[in-house]
Amino acid sequence: MKQSVIRLEKVWKIYTMGQVEVPALRGIDIDIKQNDFVAIMGPSGSGKSTAMNMVGALDIPTKGRVFLDNIDIATLGESELAQIRGRKIGFIFQQFNLIPTLSALENVTLPMIFQGVPKAERIKRACDLLCKVGLGDRVHHKPNELSGGQQQRVAISRALANNPEVILADEPTGNLDSKTGLEFMESLRRLNRVEKKTIVMVTHDEKIARQADRTEYLKDGQIVKRR
Repeated sequence: MKQSVIRLEKVWKIYTMGQVEVPALRGIDIDIKQNDFVAIMGPSGSGKSTAMNMVGALDIPTKGRVFLDNIDIATLGESELAQIRGRKIGFIFQQFNLIPTLSALENVTLPMIFQGVPKAERIKRACDLLCKVGLGDRVHHKPNELSGGQQQRVAISRALANNPEVILADEPTGNLDSKTGLEFMESLRRLNRVEKKTIVMVTHDEKIARQADRTEYLKDGQIVKRR
């Protein structure tokens, strides 16, 4: 039986704006197990980005609990949580979030620095990852010297830098043309099926969500259906 990797139990997230409380999430339950491929889908304002922050242990719920490897993240200090998150989860963002002044190689080595990986090992692993995605001849190029698809491949390599169990992708095809978007989805499927990574993907695109094994549909901060 597959073990839970990330579990949300009755999670609420309420933002206070002046005198007004705005609930972004209203008591959602999500259980993500090892090697799952899950899409979180919903229209703009549905709460899917907030749900992503909870799944990624980037935020603490107002009410309810978030478990990462069966540890309630609310019981962890920020430094301890950052270390666990850095080892366990790799993030791929819609805007790629590459540091423009750093080369592809330096961008990929960055997460390993925070985990205390020795320099020689960082460089070797980053080179290996970039070569694997066909960027062996672009390791010293900065983001503005790379195409959108190449930047996305650097972002994938960076997400894999610490060999995490979970990959979280936030609107990963939003800035890509359809051909590059399909290539990216093939990369995610390969990570899930061949390398046995757990994939969680936020999207508003039904066609992209259908690539996942399971979809959680959000509306007004609640899960309204599952596929």
